[in-house]
Amino acid sequence: MNWTIEQLRYFVAAAEDGSISAAARRMGKAQSAVSTAISLLEADLGFELFDRSRRNARLTDQGEVMLLEAKELLRQAEGLNHRANALAFGEQPQLSLALDEALPYQAVSELVRDLAYQFAYLELTLLNGTSTEVAEYVEKQRADIGFHVDRGALSSALGHKYIGSAVQGVFVAGDHPLAYRDQVTRGDLAKYRQLLLQMDDITPLQLSPSIWRADSSYVIASMVVDKLGWAVLPIDIAEYEDLHELRCDDLGLPQLPVRMLWRFGREPNDVMRWCEARFAELLRASAPQA
Repeated sequence: MNWTIEQLRYFVAAAEDGSISAAARRMGKAQSAVSTAISLLEADLGFELFDRSRRNARLTDQGEVMLLEAKELLRQAEGLNHRANALAFGEQPQLSLALDEALPYQAVSELVRDLAYQFAYLELTLLNGTSTEVAEYVEKQRADIGFHVDRGALSSALGHKYIGSAVQGVFVAGDHPLAYRDQVTRGDLAKYRQLLLQMDDITPLQLSPSIWRADSSYVIASMVVDKLGWAVLPIDIAEYEDLHELRCDDLGLPQLPVRMLWRFGREPNDVMRWCEARFAELLRASAPQA
């Protein structure tokens, strides 16, 4: 096969414009050049693309099939050209991004959408997990960078920077006995089972003598739905599960610090720094207004 991209462009133009002469005019080419290119394409393929017994350029059955193939090849060629131009100007071709499941959903969604707009030809891989898993993804170089909720000390192989925070609250199922109270106290919470996030080297706030643990905020949220206890959870996860938030003024829950992670020796490039700046903006926007 010796056909060229240019021949395919002429063929597609003639099919879409209804005649070779119309295609030639639109493309600013001599009609003879377009006609010759299409004839050479037909000779190379071994069949006619147009029924020339008619005045207008009507496709043969084989031509109808080849038009679909030609359009797809031209689309891929255009993508290749854009990718080459992006690389020539220094745009990163790939990014692997690890995201904590506890991060605000809206902020994460907007970050991914904005990445698609800002870096149209970036090859993106998203990895989701717990805070600990995000750190492991980055340390083991499965992810270039990660965003997670600070749950404690990091490996010495990782660099980090705080970029914002996420809101948390106290939650129960809608028909839990505490759900019917306007406000609860620490003593009220202590009467019921507490569901805690399992974290290495950190002792989370423990109020109840009865404790169950899990290593995922979503697992804990599901346990709250099943009326197995109450839990302190990020707001977004609780809203996803449609849990009831308790008012407990004497608990004084702090916001959860969010940090960006990278592996030393693999310093953030322009795309990663853009992600850092944009996600920091989105976290600020998602914070509740005072």
